[in-house]
Amino acid sequence: MRRSTFTDAAVTYTAIGGTLAPDLLRYPPRGYRPLERTVRLGSGEERFRTAAALLMTWGVQLGSGMTVTELQQGTGVQYTGIVFDADGTPSTNQEHPVDEATFADDGTPYIVNGMSARLSVAVGPFTVDSPVRVVYVIDESDRIGFGYGTLAGHPASGEEAFIVDRKADDSVWLTIRAFSRPSTWYYRLAWPIVRLQQAKFTARYLRALHPVGAV
Repeated sequence: MRRSTFTDAAVTYTAIGGTLAPDLLRYPPRGYRPLERTVRLGSGEERFRTAAALLMTWGVQLGSGMTVTELQQGTGVQYTGIVFDADGTPSTNQEHPVDEATFADDGTPYIVNGMSARLSVAVGPFTVDSPVRVVYVIDESDRIGFGYGTLAGHPASGEEAFIVDRKADDSVWLTIRAFSRPSTWYYRLAWPIVRLQQAKFTARYLRALHPVGAV
């Protein structure tokens, strides 16, 4: 994959890590529309590990028909997620650890903080490019995931998160959380069409890690 030309650019919104907020659906960043969707993937340790490995190697995006190009490895420290207290307020004295490199069984590097990529998808006769940067990674014993933010050139401004959880009853779930708004005036004019495309790809995202490919 080619090196990116936008790795030094900033994300196009200010609420970095906002998809981690417990009250996102009630209180999204001002001017942004929130979204949350969840699907059960199955149950058990093997299902969790398989889904997590796919998730952290762009399996949701690739499985929904996108291409992932201009991939630039991050250092693990460009951005870190915000840790929230039980009442929804950001915690004080937050730590910012450096992530160690992790690889899938086939040697594919896992997504890390600061990684950049260009997501592309065909829409009719056109190809829509969506440059993004990973702004946080979740790596817990029963919870794996990441969030990425939009870069200049993306049709939307905002953040999207993909999280695989294994619950206390051993069930495994994929959750998608996001907030977005049009990035420019011309995307604002076309926003109804863009939102239809977003809804279509959210449905594809939910199917991408499902063991039977349909939900």
